[in-house]
Amino acid sequence: MGIVLKQSFRNTIILIVGFGIGGVNTLFLYTHFLEESYYGLIIFILSTANILMPLMVFGMQHSVIKYFSSYKEKQDRDSLLTWSLILPLLIILPLGFFGTIAYETIASWISKENELIKDYTVLIFLCAIFMGYFEVFYAWTKVQMNSVFGNFIREIFARACASVLLFAVLLKWISPEQFMYAMTAVYFLRMLIMKIYAFWIYFPKITLKRPDNFKEILRYSLYLILAGSAGTILLEIDKFMIPQLENIAEVAYYSVGIYIASVVAIPSRAMHQITYPITAKDLNDGNLEGVEKLYKQSSINLLIAGGLLFLIINLNIVDMYRIIDKPQYAVGVWIVLMISVSELYKLALGTNGAILTNSKYYKMFFYFSIGMAFCVIVLNRYLIDLIGINGAALATLITILLFSTIKIIYIQSKLKMQPFSAKTGLILGLIVLLGSTFYFVNFSFHPIVNILLKSTLISIIYGIIVIRMKLSSDVNELLNKLLSR
Repeated sequence: MGIVLKQSFRNTIILIVGFGIGGVNTLFLYTHFLEESYYGLIIFILSTANILMPLMVFGMQHSVIKYFSSYKEKQDRDSLLTWSLILPLLIILPLGFFGTIAYETIASWISKENELIKDYTVLIFLCAIFMGYFEVFYAWTKVQMNSVFGNFIREIFARACASVLLFAVLLKWISPEQFMYAMTAVYFLRMLIMKIYAFWIYFPKITLKRPDNFKEILRYSLYLILAGSAGTILLEIDKFMIPQLENIAEVAYYSVGIYIASVVAIPSRAMHQITYPITAKDLNDGNLEGVEKLYKQSSINLLIAGGLLFLIINLNIVDMYRIIDKPQYAVGVWIVLMISVSELYKLALGTNGAILTNSKYYKMFFYFSIGMAFCVIVLNRYLIDLIGINGAALATLITILLFSTIKIIYIQSKLKMQPFSAKTGLILGLIVLLGSTFYFVNFSFHPIVNILLKSTLISIIYGIIVIRMKLSSDVNELLNKLLSR
Protein backbone atom coordinates (compact mmCIF):
# COMPACT_ATOMS: atom_id res chain seq x y z
CA MET A 1 0.00 0.00 0.00
CA GLY A 2 3.08 2.29 -0.02
CA ILE A 3 2.48 4.09 -3.32
CA VAL A 4 -1.27 3.97 -2.67
CA LEU A 5 -0.98 5.73 0.69
CA LYS A 6 1.64 8.21 -0.56
CA GLN A 7 -0.33 9.36 -3.59
CA SER A 8 -3.66 9.00 -1.79
CA PHE A 9 -2.41 11.32 0.94
CA ARG A 10 -1.26 13.91 -1.60
CA ASN A 11 -4.49 13.54 -3.55
CA THR A 12 -6.47 13.92 -0.33
CA ILE A 13 -4.70 17.21 0.43
CA ILE A 14 -5.46 18.40 -3.11
CA LEU A 15 -9.09 17.32 -2.78
CA ILE A 16 -9.46 19.07 0.57
CA VAL A 17 -8.06 22.29 -0.92
CA GLY A 18 -10.25 21.82 -3.99
CA PHE A 19 -13.34 21.18 -1.91
CA GLY A 20 -12.45 24.17 0.23
CA ILE A 21 -12.35 26.43 -2.82
CA GLY A 22 -15.45 24.75 -4.19
CA GLY A 23 -17.16 25.17 -0.84
CA VAL A 24 -16.49 28.91 -0.84
CA ASN A 25 -17.82 29.06 -4.40
CA THR A 26 -20.89 26.95 -3.70
CA LEU A 27 -21.88 28.30 -0.32
CA PHE A 28 -20.98 31.95 -0.75
CA LEU A 29 -19.87 33.20 -4.17
CA TYR A 30 -22.44 31.47 -6.36
CA THR A 31 -25.24 32.06 -3.88
CA HIS A 32 -24.46 35.77 -3.43
CA PHE A 33 -22.77 36.90 -6.67
CA LEU A 34 -24.89 35.07 -9.26
CA GLU A 35 -28.64 35.08 -9.70
CA GLU A 36 -30.24 31.77 -8.67
CA SER A 37 -31.45 31.12 -12.20
CA TYR A 38 -27.93 31.48 -13.63
CA TYR A 39 -26.49 29.39 -10.81
CA GLY A 40 -28.98 26.68 -11.67
CA LEU A 41 -28.10 27.09 -15.36
CA ILE A 42 -24.35 26.52 -14.94
CA ILE A 43 -25.07 23.42 -12.81
CA PHE A 44 -27.44 22.16 -15.50
CA ILE A 45 -24.89 22.72 -18.29
CA LEU A 46 -22.03 20.97 -16.48
CA SER A 47 -24.19 18.09 -15.23
CA THR A 48 -25.64 17.42 -18.68
CA ALA A 49 -22.14 17.60 -20.17
CA ASN A 50 -21.01 15.01 -17.62
CA ILE A 51 -23.81 12.69 -18.73
CA LEU A 52 -22.66 12.99 -22.38
CA MET A 53 -18.94 12.82 -21.60
CA PRO A 54 -18.45 8.98 -21.63
CA LEU A 55 -20.08 8.82 -25.06
CA MET A 56 -17.93 11.64 -26.45
CA VAL A 57 -14.64 9.84 -25.77
CA PHE A 58 -15.83 6.31 -26.57
CA GLY A 59 -14.95 5.13 -23.05
CA MET A 60 -11.26 5.27 -23.97
CA GLN A 61 -10.15 6.60 -20.58
CA HIS A 62 -11.16 3.22 -19.11
CA SER A 63 -9.57 1.24 -21.94
CA VAL A 64 -6.24 2.99 -21.42
CA ILE A 65 -6.23 2.02 -17.74
CA LYS A 66 -7.32 -1.57 -18.37
CA TYR A 67 -5.02 -2.46 -21.29
CA PHE A 68 -1.92 -0.26 -21.00
CA SER A 69 -0.25 -2.40 -18.33
CA SER A 70 -1.04 -5.60 -20.27
CA TYR A 71 1.26 -4.57 -23.14
CA LYS A 72 4.95 -5.32 -22.81
CA GLU A 73 6.13 -3.57 -26.00
CA LYS A 74 6.26 0.22 -26.34
CA GLN A 75 4.85 -0.03 -29.87
CA ASP A 76 1.66 -1.64 -28.56
CA ARG A 77 1.32 0.96 -25.82
CA ASP A 78 1.83 3.79 -28.32
CA SER A 79 -0.78 2.29 -30.59
CA LEU A 80 -3.32 2.15 -27.74
CA LEU A 81 -2.69 5.79 -26.78
CA THR A 82 -2.93 6.97 -30.40
CA TRP A 83 -6.27 5.26 -30.89
CA SER A 84 -7.52 6.66 -27.59
CA LEU A 85 -7.40 10.05 -29.35
CA ILE A 86 -8.77 8.92 -32.72
CA LEU A 87 -11.77 6.81 -31.73
CA PRO A 88 -13.61 9.63 -29.89
CA LEU A 89 -13.61 11.66 -33.12
CA LEU A 90 -15.74 8.94 -34.76
CA ILE A 91 -18.50 9.94 -32.34
CA ILE A 92 -17.82 13.65 -31.84
CA LEU A 93 -17.83 14.60 -35.54
CA PRO A 94 -21.14 12.90 -36.51
CA LEU A 95 -22.81 14.17 -33.32
CA GLY A 96 -21.55 17.67 -34.02
CA PHE A 97 -22.94 17.51 -37.57
CA PHE A 98 -26.31 16.18 -36.42
CA GLY A 99 -26.45 18.69 -33.55
CA THR A 100 -25.85 21.59 -35.93
CA ILE A 101 -28.72 20.53 -38.17
CA ALA A 102 -31.15 19.78 -35.33
CA TYR A 103 -29.94 22.48 -32.93
CA GLU A 104 -33.22 24.37 -32.74
CA THR A 105 -35.23 21.22 -32.02
CA ILE A 106 -32.82 19.99 -29.33
CA ALA A 107 -32.55 23.41 -27.69
CA SER A 108 -36.33 23.85 -27.61
CA TRP A 109 -36.83 20.41 -26.09
CA ILE A 110 -34.44 20.79 -23.16
CA SER A 111 -35.59 24.37 -22.46
CA LYS A 112 -39.31 23.58 -22.53
CA GLU A 113 -39.82 24.44 -18.84
CA ASN A 114 -36.98 26.99 -18.53
CA GLU A 115 -36.42 29.24 -21.55
CA LEU A 116 -33.09 30.47 -20.16
CA ILE A 117 -31.42 27.18 -21.13
CA LYS A 118 -32.06 27.53 -24.86
CA ASP A 119 -29.32 30.02 -25.80
CA TYR A 120 -26.63 27.99 -24.02
CA THR A 121 -27.35 24.50 -25.35
CA VAL A 122 -24.19 24.43 -27.48
CA LEU A 123 -22.06 24.85 -24.36
CA ILE A 124 -23.22 21.43 -23.16
CA PHE A 125 -21.69 19.76 -26.23
CA LEU A 126 -18.42 21.69 -25.98
CA CYS A 127 -17.99 21.05 -22.26
CA ALA A 128 -18.65 17.33 -22.78
CA ILE A 129 -15.80 17.16 -25.34
CA PHE A 130 -13.37 19.09 -23.15
CA MET A 131 -14.23 17.01 -20.07
CA GLY A 132 -13.90 13.77 -22.03
CA TYR A 133 -10.47 14.42 -23.53
CA PHE A 134 -9.27 15.66 -20.14
CA GLU A 135 -10.12 12.23 -18.70
CA VAL A 136 -8.29 10.46 -21.55
CA PHE A 137 -5.09 12.46 -20.96
CA TYR A 138 -5.47 12.01 -17.21
CA ALA A 139 -5.67 8.24 -17.77
CA TRP A 140 -2.33 8.43 -19.63
CA THR A 141 -0.66 9.78 -16.48
CA LYS A 142 -2.47 7.43 -14.08
CA VAL A 143 -1.12 4.33 -15.84
CA GLN A 144 2.35 5.80 -15.24
CA MET A 145 1.43 5.80 -11.53
CA ASN A 146 1.37 9.59 -11.62
CA SER A 147 -2.03 10.82 -10.50
CA VAL A 148 -1.23 13.87 -8.38
CA PHE A 149 -0.83 16.64 -10.99
CA GLY A 150 -3.94 15.57 -12.91
CA ASN A 151 -5.88 15.52 -9.67
CA PHE A 152 -4.66 19.05 -8.96
CA ILE A 153 -5.84 20.29 -12.35
CA ARG A 154 -9.16 18.48 -12.02
CA GLU A 155 -10.01 19.50 -8.46
CA ILE A 156 -8.44 22.92 -8.02
CA PHE A 157 -7.90 24.61 -11.39
CA ALA A 158 -11.52 24.92 -12.57
CA ARG A 159 -12.76 25.89 -9.12
CA ALA A 160 -10.10 28.55 -8.69
CA CYS A 161 -10.94 29.97 -12.13
CA ALA A 162 -14.65 29.96 -11.19
CA SER A 163 -13.82 32.00 -8.06
CA VAL A 164 -12.01 34.61 -10.16
CA LEU A 165 -14.85 34.75 -12.67
CA LEU A 166 -17.49 35.10 -9.96
CA PHE A 167 -15.64 38.09 -8.52
CA ALA A 168 -15.52 39.46 -12.07
CA VAL A 169 -19.32 39.18 -12.17
CA LEU A 170 -19.58 40.95 -8.80
CA LEU A 171 -17.35 43.79 -10.04
CA LYS A 172 -19.38 43.91 -13.27
CA TRP A 173 -16.31 43.19 -15.40
CA ILE A 174 -18.34 40.45 -17.07
CA SER A 175 -22.06 39.72 -17.21
CA PRO A 176 -23.72 36.50 -15.99
CA GLU A 177 -24.16 35.58 -19.66
CA GLN A 178 -20.44 36.02 -20.33
CA PHE A 179 -19.68 33.97 -17.21
CA MET A 180 -21.26 30.92 -18.91
CA TYR A 181 -18.95 31.20 -21.92
CA ALA A 182 -15.92 31.94 -19.74
CA MET A 183 -16.49 28.74 -17.73
CA THR A 184 -16.59 26.77 -20.98
CA ALA A 185 -13.22 28.29 -21.88
CA VAL A 186 -11.89 27.21 -18.48
CA TYR A 187 -12.73 23.57 -19.25
CA PHE A 188 -10.97 23.88 -22.60
CA LEU A 189 -7.87 25.28 -20.91
CA ARG A 190 -7.99 22.52 -18.29
CA MET A 191 -8.00 19.90 -21.05
CA LEU A 192 -5.09 21.63 -22.84
CA ILE A 193 -2.92 21.73 -19.70
CA MET A 194 -3.61 18.03 -19.06
CA LYS A 195 -2.67 17.20 -22.64
CA ILE A 196 0.67 18.98 -22.37
CA TYR A 197 1.47 17.25 -19.08
CA ALA A 198 0.44 13.82 -20.40
CA PHE A 199 2.77 14.21 -23.40
CA TRP A 200 5.55 15.34 -21.06
CA ILE A 201 5.15 12.25 -18.87
CA TYR A 202 4.93 9.82 -21.79
CA PHE A 203 5.16 10.89 -25.41
CA PRO A 204 3.94 8.09 -27.68
CA LYS A 205 5.05 7.61 -31.23
CA ILE A 206 1.90 8.39 -33.21
CA THR A 207 0.93 5.32 -35.22
CA LEU A 208 -2.21 4.23 -37.05
CA LYS A 209 -1.31 0.59 -36.53
CA ARG A 210 -4.07 -0.98 -34.51
CA PRO A 211 -3.31 -3.03 -31.37
CA ASP A 212 -3.59 -6.80 -31.86
CA ASN A 213 -6.57 -6.92 -29.50
CA PHE A 214 -8.29 -3.95 -31.19
CA LYS A 215 -11.66 -5.71 -31.42
CA GLU A 216 -11.49 -6.55 -27.73
CA ILE A 217 -10.72 -2.90 -26.94
CA LEU A 218 -13.69 -1.76 -29.05
CA ARG A 219 -15.96 -4.25 -27.31
CA TYR A 220 -14.74 -3.19 -23.88
CA SER A 221 -15.01 0.52 -24.73
CA LEU A 222 -18.53 0.08 -26.06
CA TYR A 223 -19.64 -1.54 -22.83
CA LEU A 224 -17.89 1.13 -20.79
CA ILE A 225 -19.47 3.92 -22.87
CA LEU A 226 -22.88 2.64 -21.92
CA ALA A 227 -21.89 1.74 -18.37
CA GLY A 228 -20.08 5.07 -17.91
CA SER A 229 -23.04 7.00 -19.27
CA ALA A 230 -25.39 5.05 -17.04
CA GLY A 231 -23.11 5.62 -14.05
CA THR A 232 -22.96 9.33 -14.76
CA ILE A 233 -26.73 9.40 -15.13
CA LEU A 234 -26.92 8.14 -11.55
CA LEU A 235 -24.80 11.11 -10.41
CA GLU A 236 -26.14 13.86 -12.65
CA ILE A 237 -29.64 12.97 -13.88
CA ASP A 238 -31.29 14.62 -10.89
CA LYS A 239 -29.81 17.99 -11.87
CA PHE A 240 -31.05 17.40 -15.42
CA MET A 241 -34.56 16.28 -14.41
CA ILE A 242 -35.28 18.93 -11.77
CA PRO A 243 -35.47 21.76 -14.38
CA GLN A 244 -37.86 19.59 -16.40
CA LEU A 245 -40.22 19.36 -13.38
CA GLU A 246 -39.42 22.39 -11.21
CA ASN A 247 -38.10 25.95 -11.54
CA ILE A 248 -34.42 25.99 -12.51
CA ALA A 249 -33.59 27.85 -9.26
CA GLU A 250 -34.40 24.59 -7.42
CA VAL A 251 -31.27 23.10 -9.02
CA ALA A 252 -29.21 25.69 -7.14
CA TYR A 253 -30.77 24.75 -3.78
CA TYR A 254 -30.32 21.07 -4.50
CA SER A 255 -26.73 21.43 -5.69
CA VAL A 256 -25.63 23.18 -2.51
CA GLY A 257 -26.89 20.22 -0.46
CA ILE A 258 -25.26 17.75 -2.83
CA TYR A 259 -21.95 19.58 -2.68
CA ILE A 260 -21.88 19.60 1.12
CA ALA A 261 -22.66 15.87 1.24
CA SER A 262 -20.09 15.04 -1.44
CA VAL A 263 -17.29 16.01 0.96
CA VAL A 264 -17.74 12.50 2.41
CA ALA A 265 -16.46 11.11 -0.91
CA ILE A 266 -13.10 12.96 -0.72
CA PRO A 267 -11.12 9.93 0.54
CA SER A 268 -12.57 7.70 -2.18
CA ARG A 269 -11.80 10.14 -4.97
CA ALA A 270 -8.25 10.49 -3.68
CA MET A 271 -7.52 6.79 -3.28
CA HIS A 272 -9.22 5.60 -6.46
CA GLN A 273 -6.90 7.72 -8.63
CA ILE A 274 -4.14 5.21 -7.83
CA THR A 275 -6.01 2.03 -6.79
CA TYR A 276 -7.74 1.71 -10.20
CA PRO A 277 -4.52 1.24 -12.22
CA ILE A 278 -3.03 -0.97 -9.48
CA THR A 279 -6.13 -3.19 -9.45
CA ALA A 280 -6.02 -3.38 -13.25
CA LYS A 281 -2.35 -4.43 -13.16
CA ASP A 282 -2.96 -7.09 -10.48
CA LEU A 283 -5.86 -8.51 -12.47
CA ASN A 284 -3.80 -8.52 -15.68
CA ASP A 285 -1.04 -10.38 -13.79
CA GLY A 286 -3.49 -12.82 -12.21
CA ASN A 287 -2.58 -11.61 -8.72
CA LEU A 288 -5.96 -12.20 -7.04
CA GLU A 289 -4.37 -12.23 -3.60
CA GLY A 290 -3.18 -8.66 -4.16
CA VAL A 291 -6.61 -7.68 -5.46
CA GLU A 292 -8.34 -9.06 -2.36
CA LYS A 293 -5.85 -7.44 0.02
CA LEU A 294 -6.34 -4.04 -1.59
CA TYR A 295 -10.12 -4.60 -1.63
CA LYS A 296 -10.27 -5.08 2.16
CA GLN A 297 -7.67 -2.47 3.06
CA SER A 298 -9.27 0.21 0.89
CA SER A 299 -12.71 -0.52 2.40
CA ILE A 300 -11.49 -0.09 6.00
CA ASN A 301 -9.34 2.97 5.26
CA LEU A 302 -12.05 4.72 3.26
CA LEU A 303 -14.73 3.96 5.83
CA ILE A 304 -12.59 5.40 8.65
CA ALA A 305 -11.84 8.61 6.75
CA GLY A 306 -15.34 8.97 5.34
CA GLY A 307 -16.95 8.23 8.71
CA LEU A 308 -15.23 11.21 10.30
CA LEU A 309 -16.30 13.51 7.46
CA PHE A 310 -19.85 12.13 7.67
CA LEU A 311 -20.05 13.06 11.36
CA ILE A 312 -18.54 16.51 10.93
CA ILE A 313 -20.90 17.42 8.10
CA ASN A 314 -24.19 16.12 9.47
CA LEU A 315 -23.60 17.28 13.06
CA ASN A 316 -22.80 20.81 11.84
CA ILE A 317 -25.30 21.10 9.00
CA VAL A 318 -27.63 23.62 10.67
CA ASP A 319 -24.74 25.96 11.41
CA MET A 320 -23.46 25.53 7.84
CA TYR A 321 -26.76 26.78 6.45
CA ARG A 322 -26.78 29.62 8.97
CA ILE A 323 -23.43 30.75 7.52
CA ILE A 324 -24.86 30.76 3.99
CA ASP A 325 -27.55 33.14 5.30
CA LYS A 326 -29.97 32.33 2.50
CA PRO A 327 -33.07 30.71 4.04
CA GLN A 328 -34.28 29.30 0.72
CA TYR A 329 -31.16 27.10 0.53
CA ALA A 330 -31.81 25.50 3.95
CA VAL A 331 -34.28 23.08 2.34
CA GLY A 332 -31.20 20.93 1.66
CA VAL A 333 -30.69 19.62 5.23
CA TRP A 334 -32.34 16.27 4.46
CA ILE A 335 -30.62 16.15 1.07
CA VAL A 336 -27.25 16.32 2.84
CA LEU A 337 -28.13 13.45 5.17
CA MET A 338 -29.46 11.12 2.45
CA ILE A 339 -26.63 11.74 -0.01
CA SER A 340 -23.92 11.48 2.67
CA VAL A 341 -25.33 8.10 3.79
CA SER A 342 -25.16 6.87 0.20
CA GLU A 343 -21.58 8.17 -0.15
CA LEU A 344 -20.55 6.44 3.09
CA TYR A 345 -21.90 3.13 1.83
CA LYS A 346 -20.00 3.55 -1.45
CA LEU A 347 -16.80 4.12 0.54
CA ALA A 348 -17.33 0.81 2.33
CA LEU A 349 -17.20 -0.94 -1.05
CA GLY A 350 -13.50 -0.09 -1.41
CA THR A 351 -12.16 -1.08 -4.85
CA ASN A 352 -15.33 -2.94 -5.82
CA GLY A 353 -15.85 -0.78 -8.92
CA ALA A 354 -12.23 -1.14 -10.02
CA ILE A 355 -12.48 -4.93 -9.73
CA LEU A 356 -15.65 -5.06 -11.79
CA THR A 357 -14.48 -2.75 -14.58
CA ASN A 358 -11.03 -4.31 -14.96
CA SER A 359 -11.88 -8.00 -14.59
CA LYS A 360 -13.32 -10.42 -17.14
CA TYR A 361 -16.69 -9.67 -15.57
CA TYR A 362 -16.67 -6.06 -16.80
CA LYS A 363 -19.87 -6.71 -18.79
CA MET A 364 -21.76 -7.05 -15.50
CA PHE A 365 -20.66 -3.51 -14.60
CA PHE A 366 -22.53 -2.43 -17.71
CA TYR A 367 -25.69 -4.27 -16.65
CA PHE A 368 -25.48 -2.94 -13.10
CA SER A 369 -25.01 0.60 -14.40
CA ILE A 370 -27.96 0.32 -16.75
CA GLY A 371 -30.10 -1.02 -13.93
CA MET A 372 -29.03 1.81 -11.63
CA ALA A 373 -29.73 4.43 -14.30
CA PHE A 374 -33.19 3.01 -15.01
CA CYS A 375 -33.98 2.77 -11.30
CA VAL A 376 -32.91 6.33 -10.47
CA ILE A 377 -34.76 7.83 -13.46
CA VAL A 378 -38.02 6.07 -12.52
CA LEU A 379 -37.65 6.98 -8.84
CA ASN A 380 -36.74 10.58 -9.68
CA ARG A 381 -39.79 10.97 -11.90
CA TYR A 382 -42.08 9.74 -9.12
CA LEU A 383 -40.39 11.15 -6.00
CA ILE A 384 -39.61 14.66 -7.34
CA ASP A 385 -43.30 15.02 -8.15
CA LEU A 386 -44.17 13.69 -4.68
CA ILE A 387 -41.77 15.55 -2.36
CA GLY A 388 -39.81 17.94 -4.57
CA ILE A 389 -36.01 18.07 -4.57
CA ASN A 390 -35.82 15.85 -1.46
CA GLY A 391 -37.27 13.16 -3.70
CA ALA A 392 -34.23 13.34 -5.98
CA ALA A 393 -31.93 12.67 -3.00
CA LEU A 394 -34.10 9.80 -1.78
CA ALA A 395 -34.06 8.26 -5.27
CA THR A 396 -30.25 8.32 -5.24
CA LEU A 397 -30.06 6.81 -1.75
CA ILE A 398 -32.40 3.91 -2.56
CA THR A 399 -30.58 3.14 -5.80
CA ILE A 400 -27.10 3.21 -4.20
CA LEU A 401 -28.10 0.98 -1.28
CA LEU A 402 -29.79 -1.57 -3.52
CA PHE A 403 -27.24 -1.91 -6.32
CA SER A 404 -24.11 -1.56 -4.17
CA THR A 405 -25.31 -4.52 -2.14
CA ILE A 406 -25.87 -6.51 -5.33
CA LYS A 407 -22.32 -5.68 -6.52
CA ILE A 408 -20.82 -6.95 -3.25
CA ILE A 409 -22.76 -10.20 -3.55
CA TYR A 410 -21.74 -10.63 -7.20
CA ILE A 411 -17.99 -10.17 -6.56
CA GLN A 412 -18.24 -12.59 -3.65
CA SER A 413 -19.93 -15.20 -5.84
CA LYS A 414 -17.43 -14.87 -8.70
CA LEU A 415 -14.09 -14.11 -7.04
CA LYS A 416 -14.75 -15.32 -3.47
CA MET A 417 -13.82 -11.99 -1.93
CA GLN A 418 -15.73 -9.26 -0.12
CA PRO A 419 -14.61 -6.03 1.55
CA PHE A 420 -16.03 -6.39 5.06
CA SER A 421 -14.59 -7.68 8.33
CA ALA A 422 -15.35 -7.42 12.04
CA LYS A 423 -13.61 -4.02 11.99
CA THR A 424 -16.27 -2.75 9.58
CA GLY A 425 -18.91 -3.29 12.25
CA LEU A 426 -16.75 -1.54 14.86
CA ILE A 427 -16.30 1.52 12.66
CA LEU A 428 -20.02 1.75 11.90
CA GLY A 429 -20.80 1.35 15.60
CA LEU A 430 -18.38 4.18 16.40
CA ILE A 431 -20.05 6.44 13.81
CA VAL A 432 -23.53 5.72 15.23
CA LEU A 433 -22.34 6.22 18.85
CA LEU A 434 -20.65 9.57 18.22
CA GLY A 435 -23.43 10.73 15.91
CA SER A 436 -26.19 10.03 18.44
CA THR A 437 -24.12 11.61 21.25
CA PHE A 438 -23.07 14.83 19.53
CA TYR A 439 -26.50 15.33 17.97
CA PHE A 440 -27.55 16.73 21.35
CA VAL A 441 -24.39 18.84 21.80
CA ASN A 442 -25.00 22.41 20.63
CA PHE A 443 -23.11 25.63 21.24
CA SER A 444 -24.57 29.13 21.25
CA PHE A 445 -21.66 31.00 19.63
CA HIS A 446 -21.21 32.23 16.08
CA PRO A 447 -21.89 29.40 13.59
CA ILE A 448 -18.22 29.27 12.49
CA VAL A 449 -17.06 28.96 16.12
CA ASN A 450 -19.71 26.28 16.74
CA ILE A 451 -18.51 24.28 13.75
CA LEU A 452 -14.85 24.54 14.76
CA LEU A 453 -15.54 23.53 18.37
CA LYS A 454 -17.76 20.57 17.57
CA SER A 455 -15.57 19.36 14.69
CA THR A 456 -12.45 19.50 16.87
CA LEU A 457 -14.09 17.52 19.66
CA ILE A 458 -15.45 14.90 17.27
CA SER A 459 -12.11 14.56 15.45
CA ILE A 460 -10.09 14.13 18.65
CA ILE A 461 -12.41 11.52 20.16
CA TYR A 462 -12.85 9.70 16.84
CA GLY A 463 -9.11 9.69 16.14
CA ILE A 464 -8.14 8.44 19.61
CA ILE A 465 -10.62 5.56 19.44
CA VAL A 466 -9.55 4.55 15.91
CA ILE A 467 -5.87 4.53 16.89
CA ARG A 468 -6.34 2.79 20.24
CA MET A 469 -8.52 0.07 18.71
CA LYS A 470 -6.02 -0.35 15.83
CA LEU A 471 -8.81 -0.45 13.28
CA SER A 472 -6.37 0.17 10.42
CA SER A 473 -2.63 -0.49 10.41
CA ASP A 474 -2.30 1.86 7.41
CA VAL A 475 -3.97 4.73 9.26
CA ASN A 476 -1.88 4.14 12.38
CA GLU A 477 1.32 4.00 10.33
CA LEU A 478 0.46 7.20 8.46
CA LEU A 479 -0.37 9.08 11.66
CA ASN A 480 2.82 7.89 13.34
CA LYS A 481 4.88 9.15 10.41
CA LEU A 482 3.13 12.52 10.49
CA LEU A 483 3.61 12.86 14.24
CA SER A 484 7.29 11.87 14.03
CA ARG A 485 7.88 14.65 11.50
